Amino acid sequence: MGPSRTSPSRPRRRFPASELLGDLLLEQGRPGEALVAYQRSLSLYPRRLNGLLGAARAARASGDESLARTMYQELLTLAGSGGRRAALEEAWAFIARLRRE
Repeated sequence: MGPSRTSPSRPRRRFPASELLGDLLLEQGRPGEALVAYQRSLSLYPRRLNGLLGAARAARASGDESLARTMYQELLTLAGSGGRRAALEEAWAFIARLRRE
């Protein structure tokens, strides 16, 4: 099997294009446009951890703390105590900061 092919027992992970676009736009410092891309992705593929995390980060970077809070809370509800520790810690820290303010 060549280097570009994967084993049937290990399928490639696929990410929604609009989610990847959101990641790119956020990295380029364009959080408003990134948020639109993440929202599009979430409308097509609801409750994806990566989409929720990206949307929360984009909302936060855009100054929309209310939307960021909603996205982080949904991420926490969806993930429970699962394996995305860094994302969960980021979400809990943001929610805790808002509660202190």
